[in-house]
Amino acid sequence: MNPKVFHQISYGLYLVSSKYDKKMNGCIINTVMQVTDSPKQIMIAVNKQNLTCEIIQKSGILSICVLSETAPFSLFEHFGFQSGRNTDKFVDYPFALTGQELPYLTGHTSAYLDCKVTNTLDLGTHILFLAVVSDCEIVSGEKPATYSFYHEYIKPQQASVSAKGWRCVVCGYVYEGEELPADFICPWCKHGVEDFEKIE
Repeated sequence: MNPKVFHQISYGLYLVSSKYDKKMNGCIINTVMQVTDSPKQIMIAVNKQNLTCEIIQKSGILSICVLSETAPFSLFEHFGFQSGRNTDKFVDYPFALTGQELPYLTGHTSAYLDCKVTNTLDLGTHILFLAVVSDCEIVSGEKPATYSFYHEYIKPQQASVSAKGWRCVVCGYVYEGEELPADFICPWCKHGVEDFEKIE
């Protein structure tokens, strides 16, 4: 099996956020899909290790920002490579509130959706949330960023690395060592060993 096949599947890039007991948090995801039109329902997958996943499970509500091609790499670092357990994700990023009082970014966002969770499915590493869209609006109308656009134009290209080890092809994290443990999870983006390549 060639895991690079999965890199050929088209994905978007989104910021999913939620709030519970006054704690707001958000994280970057690439799995959002509209599944019905009437009512308008979406499915999203969120890694269980993310605090945002826990907050969505507790609150039953979520907002989604469709990130635009203007989004800088620093936005992905801030919301994707650190935990809300250690930092306030929204402290330095201008945001407004949805009708459910959930945050959405006012910059680098094409549109937002305000949703209520109706069902969940445990996928092992991720939780799949089925949600009905209670409101949605265009924010900027800028072109939405795709995963391939992110890798080609937003993510900095890797400089040559002299250390021996393994590099995450998703975020660039480098694991130093000859052997990559079979159960290793990237501490930045939470991807597994199938998304690491050996540094030659």
